[in-house]
Amino acid sequence: MNITQQISSEIAQVLMGNTTYESYDERWRFMLESYLGGLEYRQSGHLTRYQLESDVEYRARLLATPLVNHCSSVINVYNSFLFRTLPTRDYGTLAGMPELMDFIEDADFEGRNLNQFMKDVHTWSSVFGHSWIMCVKPNIGSTNRGQDQAAGVRPYLSLLTPQVVLDWSYTRLPNGAYVLDYFRYIEEINGSVRVVKTWTPTTIQTQTVDVSKNVISSDFMDINQLGMIPAVIAYNKRSSYRSIGISDIADIADLQRFIYNSMSEVDQSIRMNTHPSLVKTPDTSAGVGAGSLIEMPTDIDPGLKPYLLSYDGASVDSIYTAIQQAVDDIDKMANTGAVRATESRKVSGVAMQTEFELLNARLSEKADNLELAEEQIFKLFAMYMDREWTGVIEYPGSFNIRDTADEITQLKIARETVLPGSVAASAIDLRVLEWLDISDEEMALIVIEPHIMQSPQGELRAVTTQAQHQELSALGWIEYNGNQGESDGVPQS
Repeated sequence: MNITQQISSEIAQVLMGNTTYESYDERWRFMLESYLGGLEYRQSGHLTRYQLESDVEYRARLLATPLVNHCSSVINVYNSFLFRTLPTRDYGTLAGMPELMDFIEDADFEGRNLNQFMKDVHTWSSVFGHSWIMCVKPNIGSTNRGQDQAAGVRPYLSLLTPQVVLDWSYTRLPNGAYVLDYFRYIEEINGSVRVVKTWTPTTIQTQTVDVSKNVISSDFMDINQLGMIPAVIAYNKRSSYRSIGISDIADIADLQRFIYNSMSEVDQSIRMNTHPSLVKTPDTSAGVGAGSLIEMPTDIDPGLKPYLLSYDGASVDSIYTAIQQAVDDIDKMANTGAVRATESRKVSGVAMQTEFELLNARLSEKADNLELAEEQIFKLFAMYMDREWTGVIEYPGSFNIRDTADEITQLKIARETVLPGSVAASAIDLRVLEWLDISDEEMALIVIEPHIMQSPQGELRAVTTQAQHQELSALGWIEYNGNQGESDGVPQS
């Protein structure tokens, strides 16, 4: 084996993924292209090519076919609900540390604060099924925190998609816990240059590979002072395989590709219907467009006269019906039918409520996985700072997914069926007021349907404003359900 072959073998070894990586790499690439859409999707050739179709014809069809990106839409819906209410964090022993404040404001040294970083973690975990997070603190040989602070050194995060994590392995401890004992990933890609890092519990190896020059330009070994690999895996949903998650768009991407090809058929069907093919002999001159002239030789065989080729393919309506069915299937799989609907849908209230509950359960699972990943991040942060993590991270556990317009309509109907001035009427009025985007001061001035409230001691009082209702409720007063005719003489307030 000559020197060039030896270097090529070494480079291949550095850039080669394990068997799990190799088996999932193609699928991960497809899901990434499905989420990104645009030029990446078009250039990947997901449009089925016709037999005998030339390169020019295929490129023209690619440019004429639009992509409706359902993968991106579904993930954006999940993001909008998950981060509508930001997580709450109790930092425990880390509270007040300057390094922590800098970390919260700039988690990755690229300007993203921690909430923005975790939102990106969720996005890529939704695409691939999981993502990796490295929590690293550079080793500059300092002996105390003051030297680190002077040099601006603190722990920071790096988000790694499964496509750059080439190899990993776990070992099982005597207590039954699994820990990461080997981790190799591509840290940076700059043109033809790849920076590959290999972590073990004791060492950190950094190799710079120039693919175009077929050389490993540098190979540096450092000591892992943490004593463990600071990698955290954030699952979208756990699968039966360790370190492999379940993507939100694993099946949606296939339906999106079907819709993409169907949109091309719509375009072709319209073109064939409006501009059918003209069959003619080579020596017959024909123009292009409506009202064009066709000049035939005077001695042409009558059987060879030009004629239009009739089109008997599927109608555009049937193709659009198939597309709509695919969209409905996507919404069923993603539990987003009521959220992504662009027109009113005739479904029962029970069916819509069930769909909201399924979406709420999915979002709650996602929030739990993000919460777990963030707790592991802060445990690593605390280890770097020689502290023990005692804080608590809490993501929203339930998401208020409701059909506001439908509830308002139901409240209106209920309001018309109850007696004016009754407790039920007042309760309905208060529910309606909850939906209005007004300040607390304005709420206090709103006049509500007069009704009676009763104190824990049995005292009765008439209530006419929202402020009075809130004040008495805070003191333990409840709605009076007795005979209101007996309340004559109750002091008005």
